[in-house]
Amino acid sequence: MSRSVALVTGATAGIGLAFAQQLAARGDDLVLVARNRERLEEAAATLRREHGVEVEVLVADLADRAQLATVEARLADPARPVDLLVNNAGFGLKHGFLDNDVEAEQEMLDVLVTAVLRLSHAALRSMVERGSGGVINVSSVAGYLPRGTYSAAKAYVTQLSQWADLTYRDRGVRTMALLPGFTRTEFHERIDVGRDSAPSWLWLDVDPLVATALKDYARGRSISVPDVRYKVLANVAKYTPASLQARFQTLGRK
Repeated sequence: MSRSVALVTGATAGIGLAFAQQLAARGDDLVLVARNRERLEEAAATLRREHGVEVEVLVADLADRAQLATVEARLADPARPVDLLVNNAGFGLKHGFLDNDVEAEQEMLDVLVTAVLRLSHAALRSMVERGSGGVINVSSVAGYLPRGTYSAAKAYVTQLSQWADLTYRDRGVRTMALLPGFTRTEFHERIDVGRDSAPSWLWLDVDPLVATALKDYARGRSISVPDVRYKVLANVAKYTPASLQARFQTLGRK
């Protein structure tokens, strides 16, 4: 029997790398996608050596439509089926909407929304035709809050994931949205935001976060909020007026 194949975007650091490590540890072969070839090759070599799995590398900037198309084509290839897509690639912007260059906002939208849309479409089409497979979309609890265009993008990802799971589950294909909160990765460092930008008790460790997400996916959940603190905060957010939520929109940005 051939092994399952998982394709992970943003696979060289943080949540994406943790997914790659934990999927490899359970015996999945991998397709790793990121922009930096050197870091991709380094991660691939380590995973091959430590877990004995096959690792394919795809260098692609998902904000570039032509490079994105190469990943879409890989997901659509019937000769090399992908059993699990993990849409993880993403980044944030430190400043508010009008303080950011509009092209930076557009690039973030392209990665957080357009890439997720197109890669999910390519994967789901192939999976539904086969009658098996699944997608994990890394969203955020920020999608429940009025925190600018990042939150708007994550709200889209969460809703798309829930809809896809409701629509294609009875055809053998699962979709789950993973909704983490502040997580100890390179994400905030890349936008020059320190760990002191949010209370220490809000920060999550990446390995248990991903382990919980994979357990939730195996249990058939369409939403995974991988920590009791954020489960409470997410539920509170649903019933808190947007005007009150907006008072906390700078949390995690300074």
